[in-house]
Amino acid sequence: MNWLKQLLEMAQTLLRVTDDLKQTREDVKELRREMRDLSDAVKRLAYEVHRTQEREASEREKLLLKVENQLLKANRQLPPAE
Repeated sequence: MNWLKQLLEMAQTLLRVTDDLKQTREDVKELRREMRDLSDAVKRLAYEVHRTQEREASEREKLLLKVENQLLKANRQLPPAE
């Protein structure tokens, strides 16, 4: 009778382990999906940061050209140096 009890306990343990394994596999699958989503979000953010940097550089260049243009115009309006 003792061996029957042991067999039953082992069967219960096996069922618990099987259930735990199934849950672990589902958890891993979900974590992989979340990691994929996070990775995609990071890629999108990196792209947006890059685009923002390019736009800001372009705006700085335009501002510099405007300042240079204004300086050139101002120099033309000054009387000649004596």
